[in-house]
Amino acid sequence: MSNVSEDILRVHGLSTRYFTDDGQVNAVSDLDVRIEQGEVFGIVGESGSGKSVTARSIMGLIESPGRITDGEIWYRDANLAEAVRDDQPDAVDGDQVDLQQLPEGIRRSLRGTSFSMIFQDPESSFNPSLTVGEQLAEAVEVQRRASANPRSTKARTRGSAYSLTNYALSTVLPSRKYVSESSRERAVELLELVGIPDPVERAEEYPHEYSGGMLQRAMIAQALAGEPDVLVADEPTTALDVTIQAQILDLLDELQTQTEMTILLITHNLGVIARMCDRVGVMYAGEIVERGTLEDIFDDHVHPYTRGLLGSIPDIERAGQRLQPIPGNVPSLLDHEMANRCYFADRCPKAMEACLSHPPELDVDDEHHAVRCVLAETEYEESRAVPDEYFEDDGPVTDGRVDPADLEERPAEQEPTAAVEDGGGERR
Repeated sequence: MSNVSEDILRVHGLSTRYFTDDGQVNAVSDLDVRIEQGEVFGIVGESGSGKSVTARSIMGLIESPGRITDGEIWYRDANLAEAVRDDQPDAVDGDQVDLQQLPEGIRRSLRGTSFSMIFQDPESSFNPSLTVGEQLAEAVEVQRRASANPRSTKARTRGSAYSLTNYALSTVLPSRKYVSESSRERAVELLELVGIPDPVERAEEYPHEYSGGMLQRAMIAQALAGEPDVLVADEPTTALDVTIQAQILDLLDELQTQTEMTILLITHNLGVIARMCDRVGVMYAGEIVERGTLEDIFDDHVHPYTRGLLGSIPDIERAGQRLQPIPGNVPSLLDHEMANRCYFADRCPKAMEACLSHPPELDVDDEHHAVRCVLAETEYEESRAVPDEYFEDDGPVTDGRVDPADLEERPAEQEPTAAVEDGGGERR
């Protein structure tokens, strides 16, 4: 990894599997992602594409029966690299550290100070028996007491370790309470930072007394308690009405500008991507199938899946026009049911014989725009198209090979399933 750039985060060859009674689920497969310091990187795709598993893998939050089976997660932090270099020399390359090679204790200490996460459902992420202010104050206190964390100098104060004896004393001596008064004050500051009105009074309320939008803001405040370098936002606007969604996105944009933190934004909403992100990765069946800048994805996309997602967006300038949904469903990620081919082939209007082998990632124009599709270097040819009925029975493609006899019997003339060029002569 000596050629690693100044990216704050670089994921290489990441694979996450779930080992269930039904078989092995390939949730994330051989994933490569790089995120630059201070940028907003978006991952977009349908439900079931592996977006949230990717976020949890980066955070180190994969639980049984799941496991990260392969890959590297390189995080750039000179202080951390220096702190672990002697004990974990193989995990360090310059000022980069492979989080996958660190002991779980060190990895855990990075959550909050280096990495923090906004989860999809704020209602299930707060303890209903504690006030919101108490929970935020506890998050602040935890980070302040993370004295074992080599990056703890970033916190406002450094507390000592909190033992079982300390806890016992706190039940009878108010002066020995775990959460300090300064942490409670910081919790109120965080509520004010994320736009909660009357933060002092709201800090004393319980989660059920908050509206959905306010609770999402409180979760953002909790994620900011440790002043993280990287904020992972997993569907931060899910289940919110459009007005509240806009407020949350404005808030994230403002906080990102103020703090210069890096954001990994997970969403199924391309409108959110267009509004917030600098670069995008389009995810399907556990893989990034296309990645690039906003212009690459929205104006110069190559992969038919990306085109399908864009075609599913209502166009306010063409009121009444029918949407063009992607036919079919996201494939099963069970290992024994995944064909060794392009996973989108059975839904793709431009599927050709070449698509019956698993495509590598190919550069389109430069290293910033890449796609996992044969169309990156081959024009669509109707004469080489795979007929729709070919995928009605997955038997012929489970080994990734095509039987020539299956293709010889297809009709000589067949209506094109999609245009090769648009009106301007540009490939889509």
